[in-house]
Amino acid sequence: MAETMTMRWLPAVLLSAAVSASEPPAPPTPTPAVPVAEIQRFVQVFQTLRESYVDGLSDEQIMQAALRGLLADIDPHSSYLSGRQAQDFEDLSEGGYAGIGIESDERDPTRIRVVAPFDDTPAQRAGLRAGDFITAINGRPVDNENPQASPERLRGAAGSAVRLTVQRPGVDKPFELRIVREVIRLQSVRARWLAPGYAYVRISAFQGDTGLEFRRQWQQLQQAAPDQALNGLVLDLRSNPGGLVTAAVEVADDFLGEVPLLSTKGRNPLSNVSYTGKPGELFAGAPVAVLIDAGSASASEILAGALQDHHRATLIGSRSFGKGSVQSIITLDNGDAFKLTTARYYTPSGRSIQAEGIVPDVLLAGNARADAVEKDLRGQIGGGTASGAEAEEGVVLTGESYIERALQHLRRNSR
Repeated sequence: MAETMTMRWLPAVLLSAAVSASEPPAPPTPTPAVPVAEIQRFVQVFQTLRESYVDGLSDEQIMQAALRGLLADIDPHSSYLSGRQAQDFEDLSEGGYAGIGIESDERDPTRIRVVAPFDDTPAQRAGLRAGDFITAINGRPVDNENPQASPERLRGAAGSAVRLTVQRPGVDKPFELRIVREVIRLQSVRARWLAPGYAYVRISAFQGDTGLEFRRQWQQLQQAAPDQALNGLVLDLRSNPGGLVTAAVEVADDFLGEVPLLSTKGRNPLSNVSYTGKPGELFAGAPVAVLIDAGSASASEILAGALQDHHRATLIGSRSFGKGSVQSIITLDNGDAFKLTTARYYTPSGRSIQAEGIVPDVLLAGNARADAVEKDLRGQIGGGTASGAEAEEGVVLTGESYIERALQHLRRNSR
């Protein structure tokens, strides 16, 4: 899911430690023995597939299937990416490509789960929702392991149409949507004045330029009303599937200043990172209300968790998705890549929200349901700190009325 909160590694990076000349070097860590018996079994299966499968398979097809299966069975967010998929992932992080404008999950081989439609894209305007399933594209059933019937077919030339068969939780029968593709230039941050003294900022995803765009949008609001004091700000993270960890940290820094923002912990030393903000903040302590729901995942949970832990904002809405893991993108020599879960992340107070989510300070009733949250995904890694057991999971909040609820809260608490 990004739904994926990502960091980038080079596959062969090693850490080196400085050793005092007066101290003997530490003995090298023994390399685990190669599991010869397991490799022999793999080779046996490989050869049998090559020689006896009903249709001929190339060595490349067999190895690609093996690599996809290897990662798919580990957890819900590790996956193998072809060169094209790796480029698509890069394009999505940078915010530009031709398609319909969704963040998707293709772990089910026969359907595509809509993690979230991006704001002001063909998918959102056509009515696709977080939690919907695409089961066929132009009448052809989805097969996520077949490039001819896979999610790549959602992309295409701007102006071309695609017909989707959609299953929606709570709706008895599948239905069809016709969507005209566009060049998707994702603007991850939008802002406006809700009322004199009260600002609204919507972050729909965390991309490479989100931190810069967040500050730019705030500057534009100030320029539009130079004599207007800020009495409160509504930050909308509903159905924000996440994205880049660095982007979430940048925005958290703008609210919090020189305090701990996030830490990540994993088995590889490269995964153990702590983030601290820089001195100063943009909003001079003005009250903040943050809207979250079951579609708020990963990087959006990082931001919400940091603001909650430092008592800098009131979180309003429903329990968040609960994705508390970090995926690293590791590029291979042939242009393919793979996403690998390499760490859990922890909020400033040390909470892991993995499979638990963040419970808002003010709970609201929702008007839609998500089909699944992290806890429901097969193979999720667990390890979160349980909290707020009374807060229902999978509750989605859609529409403008919740923005008004957050504004009312700010007005009541800024007097």
